[in-house]
Amino acid sequence: SFTMLCRTVMTRAGRSVGRRAISCVEVIEVGPRDGLQNEKVSVPTDVKVALCMSLVDAGVRRIETTSYVSPKWVPQMSDNVNVMDALKDIPSGVEVSVLTPNLKGLENAKLSGRVDAVSVFGAASESFSQKNINCSIEESIGRFSAVAETALGDGLKVRGYVSCIAACPYEGPIDPKNVVKVWKLLKDLGCYEVSLGDTIGVATPNQISKVIEALVAEGADVNELAGHYHDTCGTALTNVLRSLDLGLSKFDSSAAGLGGCPYAAGASGNLATEDLVYLCDGLGIDTGIDFGKVVRASEATLDVIGIGNRSKSAQAWQAKKQT
Repeated sequence: SFTMLCRTVMTRAGRSVGRRAISCVEVIEVGPRDGLQNEKVSVPTDVKVALCMSLVDAGVRRIETTSYVSPKWVPQMSDNVNVMDALKDIPSGVEVSVLTPNLKGLENAKLSGRVDAVSVFGAASESFSQKNINCSIEESIGRFSAVAETALGDGLKVRGYVSCIAACPYEGPIDPKNVVKVWKLLKDLGCYEVSLGDTIGVATPNQISKVIEALVAEGADVNELAGHYHDTCGTALTNVLRSLDLGLSKFDSSAAGLGGCPYAAGASGNLATEDLVYLCDGLGIDTGIDFGKVVRASEATLDVIGIGNRSKSAQAWQAKKQT
């Protein structure tokens, strides 16, 4: 079959370069939140819910479903309460997370559906922080301290995001020391995991290496880090490979490569979940996700938005199915 042929080729290639023995990768599906938030076409609540449930059926075990932000700024997420209410019976083995930038958002999240973890964020760029949430890096983390403290007190896990780990649309290249600074601030809040975001998708493997190595040098545990790589310049998968070599085994991805960044002009979608699963399958690394099911999971959402699947491997698989 198409997938078996490519799996054989890539497994041999992986062995030839002596890749580090990582047997399992955790895929954190962010399509329903990070993937959809920047889409201009309003996606109906039932389609969002169906997307989440189809992804879970495909084997996804960690999913970020929505965000509790002002509908004025992110209208796509204005149905967060309805989405979460419809997902209240999601299987218990699935970790459900939501983005909660303030206490009001956290309280609303706790009232709707089942939430296991909340996400907060900080940028490694002062300019990006000002453009994104109109405050400095330290001020932004300070705002999240009450959210984190309350969430942890309520038994929820807190996950952190660092934006612009390699470059900023306003400042250009980012010093890895800035990433370390924000990571430390997020860890101090109690974040159990910190996701490293190449927000504008321009990072190369060498830049990713410098960031991860700088974090490890300051005491970071690679098991508590995740990669969040946008694919603007086509380097997301190569950055995953370099991260695997350095011991990372958790990666954010978005079904069909949906997404972008409303505060970073030109930034294209997230790493496609299909491409991440395809790569891992080929390297003999288990994700627990069925490739064909994850391709089909986003079909109704893509029809509403009026675009095709941005994943290269999904496009090849769909073309093969039509022949």
